[in-house]
Amino acid sequence: MARVEYQASLEALEADLQEQGGVVLRAVAGAINALETQDVELCDEVIAFDDEIDDRYHRIERSIGELLAQQAPVATDLRLVLAVLHSSIHLERIGDQSVTVAKLTKLSAALEQHTELVEGLCEMGTRAAEMVRRALDSFAARDVDGARELVDLDELIDRTNRAVVDKVLAMSASPGMQEWGMRMIVVARCIERIGDNAVDIGEQTEYLVTGEFHEFSDASH
Repeated sequence: MARVEYQASLEALEADLQEQGGVVLRAVAGAINALETQDVELCDEVIAFDDEIDDRYHRIERSIGELLAQQAPVATDLRLVLAVLHSSIHLERIGDQSVTVAKLTKLSAALEQHTELVEGLCEMGTRAAEMVRRALDSFAARDVDGARELVDLDELIDRTNRAVVDKVLAMSASPGMQEWGMRMIVVARCIERIGDNAVDIGEQTEYLVTGEFHEFSDASH
């Protein structure tokens, strides 16, 4: 493989990652919007996104296999290949978590709900979506400082998650709210994990730039 063709393959690989990220962001936004509006049809649309996200992940995986088979990358290029692969895996997981939120929203649509709690979950979701966007932007710009800022945003999501769980537990005395509340705890956990995966993508940005992998402090709990 000629060097020009090889470089074009690396650029295409990174472009594929950003395209996968765009689909994932649509899934996250759709899941949170469906939660806020209780739109069952939108839930189905988010669930349908999962196949496209998985297909894009497998396409990246195949491209990497072909690239490695044709040419042994130098150290910096190998870091890019590995960082793209790991980031793609985290994006695929975010897609799965968005689907779980959509499925639980759909299952809970007919149950009695707590408006304040839904608002808190949507606030978490909006922050998580912003984290994914920032993680992708930091990767593209090789912005290590921006990637490290994801830790502070993640802590805000973790705090909201703890508040949501406390509210659900306080509601447990109301039999009509128990089933819905338990499902919302799972929703909160999924949103929290979206934030954690965004931080993981940020860690790949630092690895790509520095050649050393470090878990960001307090990235997940």
